[in-house]
Amino acid sequence: MPTEFDNRVIEFLGVSKRFMLEEGRSLREFIPALLKGNGWSDPFHALRDVNFSVGRGETVGIVGRNGSGKSTCLKLIAGVMAPSAGEVHVHGRVSPLIELGAGFHPDLTGRENVYLNASILGMSNRAIRARFDEIVEFAELHEFMGTPVKRYSSGMYMRLGFSVAVHSDPDILLVDEVLAVGDAVFAEKCMVKIREMHRQGVTIVIVSHNLDMIREFCQRALLLSGGHLIEEGRPAEIVERYWQLARAEEATAEAAVTNVLVQ
Repeated sequence: MPTEFDNRVIEFLGVSKRFMLEEGRSLREFIPALLKGNGWSDPFHALRDVNFSVGRGETVGIVGRNGSGKSTCLKLIAGVMAPSAGEVHVHGRVSPLIELGAGFHPDLTGRENVYLNASILGMSNRAIRARFDEIVEFAELHEFMGTPVKRYSSGMYMRLGFSVAVHSDPDILLVDEVLAVGDAVFAEKCMVKIREMHRQGVTIVIVSHNLDMIREFCQRALLLSGGHLIEEGRPAEIVERYWQLARAEEATAEAAVTNVLVQ
């Protein structure tokens, strides 16, 4: 769907993603199942025929209940996985903050992981050296840069990962709930940085259960449910639609439990 922005840097065209619920069947189990037409297992559809686009410099939030397909969207944008059907087009350097510690090696020190993670994000050694002090300063981990990151807390992981990502000069920043980890003061520092990146024209896609942040910070929001894109539009309207859908699902679940108890 076209946006008010001039150039589309992210496009989902009829995208579906399915996973196998059962993994690790032995060959002895697989062959009889295959002869019955069952394959390895029944598929789980994380996304079903999803279409949307994100314009250059736009900040978009993706909301939905657990299991709706939000994180799958980010992983497809990041290139961590490929769609089962449809096409995903991404134009520009992507910095994904979608899993704590992704791109880190637990046995390497903080300093070594800065170089490792930044190189994965496309930075040259020269660029990393030029930004290294700035990365450490933002993360506030000066005394821990010689420590293996396997000894880091989840908050320390977030600090270092976020700092590397935002200092890698990305065209597209992906944020998936990582700001929920760590102290509130640093989380606010991260939000200030994200706002600065938005002003600089970076495209930002945020997945969060913090609906106030989505409503306040994003220019547009997408609502997912059961792998389907239900609606997209202004954040305040999408947040209200989210609550309507959540209440309806809870009422249906309560009615089902009541019927079971009556029987």
